[in-house]
Amino acid sequence: MHARVVVTTAALLGGTVLMFPGRHAELGSPGTVPVIVSHRGASGYAPENTLAAADKAAELGFDWVETDVQRTRDGELVVLHDDTLERTTDVERVHPGRAPWKVEDFTAAEVALLDAGSWFGPSYAGARVPTLRQFVDRVSRNHQKLLLEIKNPELHPGIERQTLKLLSNEGWLDPAHVDGGLIIQSFSADSVRTVHDLHPGVKTALLGTPSFGDLAECARFADQINPAYASLSVGYIAAVRALRGPHGRPLEIFTWTVDDADDARRAAGYGVDGIITNTPDVIRRALPQRLPRG
Repeated sequence: MHARVVVTTAALLGGTVLMFPGRHAELGSPGTVPVIVSHRGASGYAPENTLAAADKAAELGFDWVETDVQRTRDGELVVLHDDTLERTTDVERVHPGRAPWKVEDFTAAEVALLDAGSWFGPSYAGARVPTLRQFVDRVSRNHQKLLLEIKNPELHPGIERQTLKLLSNEGWLDPAHVDGGLIIQSFSADSVRTVHDLHPGVKTALLGTPSFGDLAECARFADQINPAYASLSVGYIAAVRALRGPHGRPLEIFTWTVDDADDARRAAGYGVDGIITNTPDVIRRALPQRLPRG
């Protein structure tokens, strides 16, 4: 996640898939510790958005994993944060002369050739950029839950429908997942609204810090408002919590990216429902079993 907000008013295209809304188990309540979400897997200890990072989060005992989805030139959904392959793979060596190495300019087969682990450490040499199908299969095997971010939807028209179709095919739109094991988020309000329109039962989140005046409109299609930690304030959290989302529950707040114990305690004291972190074990040690919300 990067600290930016995209709240657009462009008309949304495409039909609506009629689904029954889920019940959505409450993730947090006054006096409880926030949910800890492993950012791009346990990315402080393994290369981000790889199967190894999801496995490391499971090894550390964390249920919730956040990851990012984009689309290749030939239409494959892959798990990657940046819109280029340069930072986290050896694309410059494998595919020289193809700068700026945009994800959308490479086929799935070309992406599959890349080493997505050596940049992090030699013990992860040979790790690959997983497809979304491979990633959700691994998360399922680990009995984990998924916070899925749709990246750069303006570069991938129709990615919301395609993502929901893949999740459906992999069994992730059943009541067990929809009611407490899946959240789809984006910085794009249009993208979040599209997910809600296509499958109203899926829990959705808008990343960033919409203005106070925009919050009521966001509550029509987003169950969560998920701001950067640096933008948190008591007043903003109170304004978010005063609204009810599309499923009739008070809006929730997951904040990111918190890797420091003092920041985690401060965020928990604010009353956030979730903390997204690269180092989930550090955050777990920082928080007590119960804490007052005020």
